[in-house]
Amino acid sequence: METLRAVVTGASSGIGAATVRQLREQGWDVVAVARREDRLKALAEETGADYIVADLTDDAEVEQMAAEVLRGGPVHSLVANAGAAFGVDTIAESSVEGWRDMFDINVLGVLRVVKALLPALIESGRGDIVVMSSTAGHQAYEKGGGYVATKHGAHTIAATLRLELLGEPVRVIEIAPGMVATEEFSVKRLGDAEKAAKVYEGVENPLTAEDVADAVVYTLTRPHHFNVDLMVIRPIAQAEQYKVARNRGL
Repeated sequence: METLRAVVTGASSGIGAATVRQLREQGWDVVAVARREDRLKALAEETGADYIVADLTDDAEVEQMAAEVLRGGPVHSLVANAGAAFGVDTIAESSVEGWRDMFDINVLGVLRVVKALLPALIESGRGDIVVMSSTAGHQAYEKGGGYVATKHGAHTIAATLRLELLGEPVRVIEIAPGMVATEEFSVKRLGDAEKAAKVYEGVENPLTAEDVADAVVYTLTRPHHFNVDLMVIRPIAQAEQYKVARNRGL
């Protein structure tokens, strides 16, 4: 049986790194892609994955990354996980630059890697594209306009690809997590570890990176005729984007 091979972007930490670990445990060959070589190298040493350093906001680097991936053999799955959130301002007070940066990675970054690897995914005869969106891609909330807009964009990429690839041997899967506590996401968004900790304060068992990676691996390991169009996952303590149970005694 052919060994399956996946490319995972945003693999230097959080959901991406957890996905690399779990796919390797399943016996997949994995190419981990991110900007931070030190973290990728450590992950590769831990898991046996290959890695490529690339900035997904740079067209030339994405093209070089894809060429290097394909020199190593066929590719069956792309997990387009790289993304970021910056700021919690109202639209009236938001930074255009911050929105531009989020669009460049959360939307155009997905577009770049899909375009670069799609011919190989089709050629594999059993390709997968996993787009990591968010519950923010399905519901707006105050002070999240830029992130919400970009994750709606990621959702739209997945939905449109599924229509455009009808008849091709490529599944298009969207994973939309709700509240996930990872080591960097809220710190980057808020710029402060103390503020980031308050996001999860009193929330019993928010999702972890490993939980989301488990969802990704589940979708990729179904028989190839079985497509998970959209999987929305939240902790039991979260009913909606803005409705979260908090136990102040925690």
